[in-house]
Amino acid sequence: MTLAYPIAPEPEAEAREKGRLLFAGPVDFVKGVVAMDGLPSADRIEVCFAGRSNVGKSSLINALTGRKALARASNTPGRTQEINYFAMGEERYLVDLPGYGYAEAPVAVVEKWQRLLKEYLSGRQTLRRAFVLIDARHGVKKVDEEILTLLDKSAVTFEVVLTKADKISAAQREKVLAQVRAALAKHPAAYPEIVVTSSEKGEGMEVLRALVAGLE
Repeated sequence: MTLAYPIAPEPEAEAREKGRLLFAGPVDFVKGVVAMDGLPSADRIEVCFAGRSNVGKSSLINALTGRKALARASNTPGRTQEINYFAMGEERYLVDLPGYGYAEAPVAVVEKWQRLLKEYLSGRQTLRRAFVLIDARHGVKKVDEEILTLLDKSAVTFEVVLTKADKISAAQREKVLAQVRAALAKHPAAYPEIVVTSSEKGEGMEVLRALVAGLE
């Protein structure tokens, strides 16, 4: 029996090299966007990274791009309040979305950037895939379900990326994977693979690079 939502396999040599070249090239911060009218021209494919506050999104983006301070990591959950655009050469945008869920910010500020998040996900035609980060220590939480449902409604294909996989045992990993798979079964927009990563150990980075480079 084929396992639903298997772990994404290691890329073939050609795909691996394509991913390596893309991420080895220039990756430049373009702008931080606080309203839809501030988005750059939709002139290239883009992928976005979403995740609840403190899921390790900044660390993952830094590890993925091989740049230590490209995405600013913070110990304060919810510090990122903008949609941050990074240009990968002339052919891709990598988009860092504001963390959702708990945030140490005024309620009005939180509501404003959650609204921006929803507008972006439902209205960006060049968005090819959303990578939704899930903490391997906790699995899919209620706040994650809200964003996954929004992606379903927006018809945006999303792929789950488990972060901090090095922080748990092999047995715990299998337990969390089972929970995540059960959650994904309810979401038609879910891409049928899971990427397992560790920003500290570099696990899953080549897989993610190849996936981003292969989107058309």
